[in-house]
Amino acid sequence: MQVFEEPQVPSARTTVLIADDVAAWRVQLREILSGGPECQIVGEVCDGIETVQRVAELKPDLVLLDIGMPVLNGLQAAAQIQRVSPRSKIVFVTQESDADIRRAVIDAGALGYVLKSNAASELLPTITAVLRNGHTVLQAEARFES
Repeated sequence: MQVFEEPQVPSARTTVLIADDVAAWRVQLREILSGGPECQIVGEVCDGIETVQRVAELKPDLVLLDIGMPVLNGLQAAAQIQRVSPRSKIVFVTQESDADIRRAVIDAGALGYVLKSNAASELLPTITAVLRNGHTVLQAEARFES
């Protein structure tokens, strides 16, 4: 009897662009991503304009985006990202925690929101939820806040 094995299909890697103006945070995000799902970091940027340009060029699956960036803030960049690469999913990683900011993040089309202070424990589960389900708790919060 001859046994045929199914060919091994390489696992799809999620392409990620990291956008934060603080180099130490970009390093931290790379370290966190190394412990999670198969991610390929395709670029790092430090301002909003460059973020939009790189997203248009690379069309990453996921953009980890800070709000407080120079030239064009993360909320403004997110709106432009939606136009240049509508399939790219956005997860904000920020220190901004106020309720108005959370609403603005939802309005900007982000599917995830993680405080930098909680990134070590919350970023990977948020990314997994966004990639698996296409949404996170942000959308549920938006329904309750309306």
